[in-house]
Amino acid sequence: MQKIRYGLVVLWLLLCSATSVAAQVSIGIGLPNVSIGINLPLFPELVPVPGYPVYYAPQVDSNYFFYDGMYWVYQNDNWYASSWYNGPWGYVEPYAVPVFVLRIPVRYYRQPPMYFRGWRPDAPPRWGQHWGPGWEQRRRGWDRWQHGSVPARAPLPAYQRQYSGDRYPRRVEQQQMLGRQHYRYQPRDTIVRRHFQQQGDQRAPAPVQRGRQEEPRTRSPRQQDIQRSAPPQHGGPAGPRSQPPHRGGENVQRPPVSPTPQQHGPAIQGQRQQPGAAQRVQQAPRPQGQGQRPQSQEPKQGHGQGQQKDEGRGR
Repeated sequence: MQKIRYGLVVLWLLLCSATSVAAQVSIGIGLPNVSIGINLPLFPELVPVPGYPVYYAPQVDSNYFFYDGMYWVYQNDNWYASSWYNGPWGYVEPYAVPVFVLRIPVRYYRQPPMYFRGWRPDAPPRWGQHWGPGWEQRRRGWDRWQHGSVPARAPLPAYQRQYSGDRYPRRVEQQQMLGRQHYRYQPRDTIVRRHFQQQGDQRAPAPVQRGRQEEPRTRSPRQQDIQRSAPPQHGGPAGPRSQPPHRGGENVQRPPVSPTPQQHGPAIQGQRQQPGAAQRVQQAPRPQGQGQRPQSQEPKQGHGQGQQKDEGRGR
């Protein structure tokens, strides 16, 4: 019985841990659309926090930090994040704050809240005491880490120095475009990387679907051959017609008739190289039946018979 209870307890703990991880991934940093009253005229001076992969701004009158390619501000008991030094800012849930941001010692908060008093300046704030046992159960182990295995600091986006005053990009789309051009760093933290993915999915334009709006002007040789072999339309030029079969049962095809001299007189008179062509066209041979001889040979045959009769009489 005790083993069954022990197994149920272990299963419940595993389910709670999986739920907390899924909550951190699905709900984290909101889209940057919040104004928190920070108005920086210039790119702030950022100084590394010794022993941490974090920067802080000693000259900014706020709890202002930079970690893993993003700016982090703690104000009015809430965390905010932005990709640019002057916002706009996105609200961050308490259980979605990166662990190295939570581990920043108290002494680097330029405007610490009242409940920070009495806490060790070289230790991180007591977030479990402030946010309650529910938060501490979800973020269990956030204050335990090996100080010798600290990740390297992300490079500062120094390109943002040239964008100040009226040149500062207010639109998130423009900020993203400039970041892709000048800042190639990719976040290593899971929560920060999730924020960039979520922001890109929300702001990316939908692909434009193009239909068949225009037909191709040029046609392939295959299409041209098909078009030439297609039957002529009504009123168009007629092609050569097939001749009907002859009465005697033979399928005799007549040669194509050339244009008459009346239609193309000058052209035919000028063609002296083919005098017999027009004559053959005008005097086309008529189809003959079987056993008949050409008419052109009949006078020769008649002349031969008369000559034989005269010779017989002379004899």
